[in-house]
Amino acid sequence: MQNMGFAFSILPLAKRMGGKRDRIAALLTRHLQLFNTHPYLSGPIIGSVLHMEEACAVSGNDEEGAAVANLKNALMGPYSALGDSFFWGAMKPLAAVFSVVLALQQTLLAPLAFLFLYNPPHIWIRSRGFVEGYRRGKEGIDFIRILDMPKLTGRMRWVSLAGLGCLAALAGRLILPSSLVPHIDIIVKLLYLFLILLCSWGIKRGISQVKMLYCMFIIGCLIFL
Repeated sequence: MQNMGFAFSILPLAKRMGGKRDRIAALLTRHLQLFNTHPYLSGPIIGSVLHMEEACAVSGNDEEGAAVANLKNALMGPYSALGDSFFWGAMKPLAAVFSVVLALQQTLLAPLAFLFLYNPPHIWIRSRGFVEGYRRGKEGIDFIRILDMPKLTGRMRWVSLAGLGCLAALAGRLILPSSLVPHIDIIVKLLYLFLILLCSWGIKRGISQVKMLYCMFIIGCLIFL
């Protein structure tokens, strides 16, 4: 999957090995094995691997090469799950909700708001993660651990749900004819209250916040269709 990209990223190290063809072949072969993780969290893994491969090249110890492969295999699965839930399941919907709110206000800043909310965090994690991994080797995983991404994911999903409620209210005001609003204002407010209570019930039952987010979006589309 991503093995070619990973091998390409360590080519500078292979070039620094000079004429040691056996070690270069072993290095590239080791990193052409299956590798698949979230692309935004590959930087910390690449940094740690480079640190360990340099130490392996200096010592000439093949056992350290096996340790490098074990590190990759141990991190790619958990980092894939972390990245999917954090970036795809929380950060992107959060940025999208706020950009759509601005779009309904008929401002050209809507696409820029999405880019400014979404891009800086993942660029920082990718670059800083690589630096920390390269500087600390195996201990580079502490950088991701300290971020406590599962906790941040939950908080961002709560903010997304709140923003989606505001978006539904705003969309209703814009879509419904102004002449009809005074007559159905109470009904609309009761509907919003019902949706809030429905979300509260779902949280108590342990339903995923991502599922509730998409369900509220579908219900809003059906209401104002």
